[in-house]
Amino acid sequence: MLIQTVALKDVKCFALHGYYPEEQLIGHDFLVNVEVVFIPSTDTENIDKTVNYEVLNDIILLQMKNTQKMLETVVKNMLDNILDKYSFLQEATVSIKKNHPAMPGDVHQSFVQLQYKAD
Repeated sequence: MLIQTVALKDVKCFALHGYYPEEQLIGHDFLVNVEVVFIPSTDTENIDKTVNYEVLNDIILLQMKNTQKMLETVVKNMLDNILDKYSFLQEATVSIKKNHPAMPGDVHQSFVQLQYKAD
């Protein structure tokens, strides 16, 4: 059995996500990763028979513009949108890294990830 993976790695976005009001005013740089796994169609030249990574990018950009307090909400919304569009997925993973979060110490990134696995 063949298993196919389609992914976007480190999609850089500036967004206003954050729990604290000042985070939603100044914003942050984020890196978003999406990876999906499925059984591929035998029609490998038909974009309608696969996962279009342009659609994945559109979902990322849409949800990054939709300001939320919690990154957990953002990754859940992205994952829900992806599964709504591609119900045949066996697995999907969405993660967001927040670059240089405002907290004591030299923290390079915070990270939130959510995974889906079909039954």
